[in-house]
Amino acid sequence: MLKIDPHPDYPSEEGRYLRGNDRSPVAVAIVLNCDEDKIPPDIEVLVRAGIEAGAALAGTVQTPNVGFEKIVCNVVANPNIRYLILGGPESEGHLTGQALRALFKNGVDDRKRIIGTDAPHPLLYNVPGEFVERFRDQLELIDLQFEGDPNQIRRAVWACYQEEPVEFGDYSLHDPGAFPEAPFSGSLTWRVTKPWAVPPKEEKGSFDRAQAMVERLRNRGKGKKRA
Repeated sequence: MLKIDPHPDYPSEEGRYLRGNDRSPVAVAIVLNCDEDKIPPDIEVLVRAGIEAGAALAGTVQTPNVGFEKIVCNVVANPNIRYLILGGPESEGHLTGQALRALFKNGVDDRKRIIGTDAPHPLLYNVPGEFVERFRDQLELIDLQFEGDPNQIRRAVWACYQEEPVEFGDYSLHDPGAFPEAPFSGSLTWRVTKPWAVPPKEEKGSFDRAQAMVERLRNRGKGKKRA
C-alpha cells in the first residue's frame, strides 16, 4: 500500500499529544474533562495505549473549537492518517465528543459552526473550509467514547493496520494507504481563541471600524499622559 511523507511542518500545531509512527493510519483523541494540570491517570493510560499500539498521534482534546482546529491541522498535514479514534469521557461543559461526531457527520455551516451539535461554542473559525472538508474526506471516525478500556484502544489501532478488512465492533477496518492527495501545510490561519465573540460578516466592517477608533483614542490618551 502507498505511504507518503507528511508535510515538512507536520505536526505543525502544538498540543497535549504524543507523536508516534508517521506512517500509521490512525490517530487517537481522548476527551479531557478537567483542567490540563489535573489529568487523571486513566486518561493518560488511554493516550499511552494509543501511541504504544502504533498511532501516529495520540493525545487529549478539550474544546470543540481551537482543540478541534489543532487536530484538523495536524491530520491534514499527514495523508497517511485515515482514522481517528475517539475515546474517554464526555466534557459536560463543552460536549466535545458529541461535537466531534457531528463534525464528521454534518460538517460546518457558512459561519464555520459545526452543524447538529448542542455544544456551546463549536466554531472552527481559524482554519480554512478546505481543511475541514479534507479532514472529513480523509478520515473515518471510530467512536470508542465511554469505553474506558485501554485494550479497546489497542485493538482498534491494530485493526487499522491490517492489509485486509477485519471486523472491530460495528466497523470494518484496514489500512487503505495514504489519502490520494498531497498534504496541506496544516497551520492555523488566525489565532482567535474566542471565535464565538467574532461578529457575523455583515457586522464585521463596522466592528473593525469601531475597534480602530477605540485604538486611536487609546493612543491619544497615552500621548497626553506622556505630555
